[in-house]
Amino acid sequence: MRISNAEQASCNAGVRFGDVPETNFTSCPEPHRALNQNRFNRRLGDHAGLQNFGVILTRIVPGGQSSYRHSHSRQDEFIFVLKGEVMLETNGGSQRLTMGMCAGFPAGCGDAHRFVNKSADDVLLLVVGDRTAEDEIAYPDVDMHAKLGSNGRYQFTTKREIRCDADR
Repeated sequence: MRISNAEQASCNAGVRFGDVPETNFTSCPEPHRALNQNRFNRRLGDHAGLQNFGVILTRIVPGGQSSYRHSHSRQDEFIFVLKGEVMLETNGGSQRLTMGMCAGFPAGCGDAHRFVNKSADDVLLLVVGDRTAEDEIAYPDVDMHAKLGSNGRYQFTTKREIRCDADR
Protein backbone atom coordinates (compact mmCIF):
# COMPACT_ATOMS: atom_id res chain seq x y z
CA MET A 1 0.00 0.00 0.00
CA ARG A 2 1.36 3.38 -0.99
CA ILE A 3 0.85 6.44 1.24
CA SER A 4 -0.07 9.63 -0.57
CA ASN A 5 1.89 12.86 -0.04
CA ALA A 6 -1.09 14.34 1.85
CA GLU A 7 -1.29 11.30 4.14
CA GLN A 8 2.46 11.32 4.67
CA ALA A 9 2.39 14.99 5.66
CA SER A 10 0.04 14.15 8.53
CA CYS A 11 2.40 11.46 9.87
CA ASN A 12 5.41 12.24 12.04
CA ALA A 13 7.85 9.55 11.01
CA GLY A 14 11.57 9.59 11.61
CA VAL A 15 11.65 12.05 14.51
CA ARG A 16 14.62 12.01 16.88
CA PHE A 17 13.44 11.78 20.48
CA GLY A 18 15.80 14.65 21.33
CA ASP A 19 13.73 16.88 19.04
CA VAL A 20 10.64 16.33 21.22
CA PRO A 21 10.53 18.85 24.10
CA GLU A 22 11.32 17.51 27.56
CA THR A 23 9.30 18.85 30.48
CA ASN A 24 8.93 18.20 34.19
CA PHE A 25 5.41 19.66 34.25
CA THR A 26 3.08 17.76 36.54
CA SER A 27 -0.63 18.29 36.93
CA CYS A 28 -0.62 17.15 40.55
CA PRO A 29 -1.93 19.81 42.92
CA GLU A 30 0.14 21.20 45.77
CA PRO A 31 1.41 19.98 48.16
CA HIS A 32 2.05 16.88 46.00
CA ARG A 33 3.62 18.64 43.01
CA ALA A 34 7.27 19.09 44.07
CA LEU A 35 8.13 15.39 44.51
CA ASN A 36 6.99 14.67 40.97
CA GLN A 37 9.18 17.30 39.34
CA ASN A 38 12.35 15.20 39.40
CA ARG A 39 11.20 13.28 36.34
CA PHE A 40 11.16 14.64 32.82
CA ASN A 41 8.83 13.50 30.04
CA ARG A 42 9.03 13.60 26.26
CA ARG A 43 5.50 12.96 24.94
CA LEU A 44 6.47 11.00 21.84
CA GLY A 45 2.95 9.76 21.11
CA ASP A 46 1.49 13.27 21.21
CA HIS A 47 4.28 14.49 18.96
CA ALA A 48 3.44 11.73 16.46
CA GLY A 49 -0.25 12.67 16.59
CA LEU A 50 -1.37 9.41 18.25
CA GLN A 51 -4.85 9.58 19.75
CA ASN A 52 -5.63 6.10 21.09
CA PHE A 53 -2.58 5.58 23.28
CA GLY A 54 0.26 7.57 24.74
CA VAL A 55 3.98 6.90 24.43
CA ILE A 56 6.23 8.80 26.82
CA LEU A 57 9.99 8.73 27.23
CA THR A 58 10.52 9.39 30.95
CA ARG A 59 13.86 10.35 32.48
CA ILE A 60 14.06 10.10 36.27
CA VAL A 61 17.00 11.85 37.92
CA PRO A 62 18.71 10.35 41.00
CA GLY A 63 16.33 10.59 43.96
CA GLY A 64 13.32 11.19 41.71
CA GLN A 65 10.11 9.25 41.21
CA SER A 66 7.84 8.70 38.21
CA SER A 67 4.76 9.69 40.21
CA TYR A 68 3.09 8.78 43.46
CA ARG A 69 1.99 5.17 43.65
CA HIS A 70 -1.19 4.96 41.60
CA SER A 71 -3.52 2.59 39.78
CA HIS A 72 -5.84 3.19 36.82
CA SER A 73 -9.44 2.01 36.71
CA ARG A 74 -9.78 1.78 32.90
CA GLN A 75 -6.36 2.30 31.35
CA ASP A 76 -3.59 -0.23 30.78
CA GLU A 77 -0.01 0.83 31.44
CA PHE A 78 3.26 -0.73 30.18
CA ILE A 79 6.76 0.37 31.16
CA PHE A 80 10.08 -0.73 29.62
CA VAL A 81 13.45 0.15 31.19
CA LEU A 82 15.70 1.54 28.46
CA LYS A 83 18.59 2.67 30.65
CA GLY A 84 19.65 2.41 34.27
CA GLU A 85 18.37 0.75 37.40
CA VAL A 86 15.05 1.68 39.01
CA MET A 87 12.98 0.44 41.93
CA LEU A 88 9.43 -0.57 41.09
CA GLU A 89 7.22 -0.12 44.15
CA THR A 90 3.84 -1.89 44.10
CA ASN A 91 1.26 -3.17 46.57
CA GLY A 92 3.42 -6.30 46.86
CA GLY A 93 6.64 -4.48 47.76
CA SER A 94 9.75 -3.34 45.89
CA GLN A 95 11.54 -4.91 42.96
CA ARG A 96 14.73 -3.79 41.23
CA LEU A 97 14.37 -3.42 37.46
CA THR A 98 17.32 -3.00 35.12
CA MET A 99 17.77 -2.24 31.43
CA GLY A 100 15.70 -4.57 29.28
CA MET A 101 13.12 -5.39 31.96
CA CYS A 102 9.48 -4.34 31.80
CA ALA A 103 6.30 -4.18 33.86
CA GLY A 104 2.64 -4.07 32.92
CA PHE A 105 -0.42 -2.97 34.85
CA PRO A 106 -3.78 -4.00 33.37
CA ALA A 107 -6.70 -1.62 33.83
CA GLY A 108 -8.58 -2.20 37.06
CA CYS A 109 -5.96 -4.49 38.64
CA GLY A 110 -5.65 -2.13 41.62
CA ASP A 111 -1.89 -2.68 41.93
CA ALA A 112 -0.67 0.82 42.76
CA HIS A 113 2.82 1.39 41.37
CA ARG A 114 5.59 3.91 40.89
CA PHE A 115 9.23 3.95 39.82
CA VAL A 116 11.91 5.42 42.12
CA ASN A 117 15.48 6.14 41.09
CA LYS A 118 17.73 5.26 44.03
CA SER A 119 20.84 5.08 41.86
CA ALA A 120 23.46 7.74 41.11
CA ASP A 121 22.56 7.90 37.39
CA ASP A 122 19.53 8.91 35.37
CA VAL A 123 16.96 6.24 34.52
CA LEU A 124 15.21 6.16 31.14
CA LEU A 125 11.79 4.50 30.80
CA LEU A 126 9.48 4.00 27.84
CA VAL A 127 5.91 4.33 29.14
CA VAL A 128 2.93 3.25 27.03
CA GLY A 129 -0.69 3.60 28.09
CA ASP A 130 -4.07 3.72 26.43
CA ARG A 131 -6.46 6.67 26.65
CA THR A 132 -9.72 4.98 27.58
CA ALA A 133 -12.41 7.49 28.58
CA GLU A 134 -13.70 7.85 32.14
CA ASP A 135 -10.47 6.57 33.70
CA GLU A 136 -9.95 7.20 37.39
CA ILE A 137 -6.62 7.15 39.22
CA ALA A 138 -6.32 6.13 42.85
CA TYR A 139 -3.30 7.30 44.88
CA PRO A 140 -3.32 5.16 48.06
CA ASP A 141 -0.34 6.84 49.76
CA VAL A 142 -1.44 10.47 49.44
CA ASP A 143 -4.69 12.42 49.70
CA MET A 144 -5.36 12.57 45.98
CA HIS A 145 -7.72 11.12 43.34
CA ALA A 146 -8.02 11.91 39.63
CA LYS A 147 -10.83 11.45 37.12
CA LEU A 148 -10.50 11.84 33.35
CA GLY A 149 -13.02 14.38 32.11
CA SER A 150 -14.80 14.52 28.78
CA ASN A 151 -12.29 17.21 27.75
CA GLY A 152 -9.43 14.65 27.94
CA ARG A 153 -7.93 16.20 31.06
CA TYR A 154 -7.65 14.73 34.51
CA GLN A 155 -9.35 16.57 37.34
CA PHE A 156 -7.60 16.04 40.66
CA THR A 157 -9.38 16.18 43.98
CA THR A 158 -8.33 15.75 47.56
CA LYS A 159 -10.30 15.44 50.76
CA ARG A 160 -9.46 19.10 51.34
CA GLU A 161 -11.43 19.98 48.17
CA ILE A 162 -8.43 21.08 46.10
CA ARG A 163 -9.33 20.85 42.42
CA CYS A 164 -6.98 20.99 39.48
CA ASP A 165 -7.77 20.42 35.80
CA ALA A 166 -4.80 19.02 33.98
CA ASP A 167 -3.49 17.81 30.65
CA ARG A 168 -2.79 14.10 30.50
